[in-house]
Amino acid sequence: MYDVIIVPGGGVREGGELPVWVQQRFDHALTLWQGEPFLCLSAGTVYKPLPRDSYGQTLFESVAGARYLQTQGVPATRIFTETASYDTIGNAYFARVIHTDPMRWRRLLIVTSGFHMVRTRTIFEWIFRLSPLHIEYELAFSLVEDETIEPKLLKARQEKEATGLQRLLPLTEQIRTLPHFHHFLFTEHDAYAVAKLHQSPPAASEAIKEMY
Repeated sequence: MYDVIIVPGGGVREGGELPVWVQQRFDHALTLWQGEPFLCLSAGTVYKPLPRDSYGQTLFESVAGARYLQTQGVPATRIFTETASYDTIGNAYFARVIHTDPMRWRRLLIVTSGFHMVRTRTIFEWIFRLSPLHIEYELAFSLVEDETIEPKLLKARQEKEATGLQRLLPLTEQIRTLPHFHHFLFTEHDAYAVAKLHQSPPAASEAIKEMY
């Protein structure tokens, strides 16, 4: 049994509907669930605006995931959300500083799609080893197959993941502490640095936008 099952976000549609690949992450996580809490990650994406719910409130990806888990019988008291991140790097960082460090959840299971797994694993293993490390984390990963994703969309996302991984690897060597990472995230990263908040969204193909 793990201390928490973590599911990264991957998009949300109007009305709170999850893309099929995100729903499959939660369905897979449910097959592994033994009563531990779930942690749903992500506010949204930098590639397009988030939808709003019937009350006009922003519909975060993690909240849509939490609602889906509730429809599958998971008690609300066993579901936690993170609504600060807009990419996988943010997913891992905010999961750690908002939830796992304070709660001392040590044994973590991260569930994500096949196309997303290599970069996700690289990021989580990096972020959860940054010092000061007050918890000796044990990370496990479980992959969801990509069989239901349209080939054109899957190819575009796989190419994006490969490019992102190559950009990421030098950072994992350069940044080894939480303070250094914090400085990078909030002064250099396009999604979080104040100097970049009013820039236009990053360019992305229609296939990539459709993946969110």
